[in-house]
Amino acid sequence: MVLTVVAIVFMQSCQQTDGNTTGSEFMPDMAHSIAYEANYYNYYYNNTWGTQGEYYEFAKPKLPVSGTVPRKTSNRIAIPTAPQSNPYYYSDSEEDRELATVEVIFNPYDITDKGLAKGKGLYNIFCGICHGDKGDGLGYLARDGSAYPVAPAILISDEFIASSNGRLYHSIMYGKNLMGSYKDKISYEERWQVIHYIRSLQAKSKKMEYNQLVNTLNNIDRPAGEMIQVVELHEDHLEGEHHSDDDSGEDHGHDHSDGDHSNDGH
Repeated sequence: MVLTVVAIVFMQSCQQTDGNTTGSEFMPDMAHSIAYEANYYNYYYNNTWGTQGEYYEFAKPKLPVSGTVPRKTSNRIAIPTAPQSNPYYYSDSEEDRELATVEVIFNPYDITDKGLAKGKGLYNIFCGICHGDKGDGLGYLARDGSAYPVAPAILISDEFIASSNGRLYHSIMYGKNLMGSYKDKISYEERWQVIHYIRSLQAKSKKMEYNQLVNTLNNIDRPAGEMIQVVELHEDHLEGEHHSDDDSGEDHGHDHSDGDHSNDGH
């Protein structure tokens, strides 16, 4: 009896394929996923997702999330921007590199001391090893000149001081010559803070200022200034005047030079 069962199982497991029949499967769950896959219909009778019709409803394509930004869309087409996303519509081509150089002008972040400190740390990790800690192209990987057939760019040169922010940003996104892309290593904000720090190195090389209070390097990047502190001081000043009015009992809104008002009880 045991031998008969073994023989039947053996014969069934060796069933040959024919037409639309794949033959018997000894371990079908090794070939068929019980979990369903989005946008892919592969119904398996042992699945745990209900009937074949229910499985189809799960697997069929769904509408995109509200605010989804389609890939490879032009920045010259008005499309909604997804929350917390910062799409970059320029491709890795010389044509789009030139477009970005011309069209991307302003750094979206103001110059702040905190941002410059953050940019310095990132620059030293990702950029300084080639471009040098001063931006002079003398990073420790390039000092002897043997490792690089193309020397790293001198970021404090007049050429790069005059270049647009778009030129720098595009190079960070896609790289240039032997420089690779850093778009998957540093975030959107971090890229712009690195550019701020590069500008500060350029200013330092020209004995100019580039910080939270002053920018004498160019008329593009905006210092954040001390607006918060100024507002606080202004409010304190007004509050002090208010207390002074209450203490003195005087109404500074009236003209006390008028004799009539000096005797009317005000």
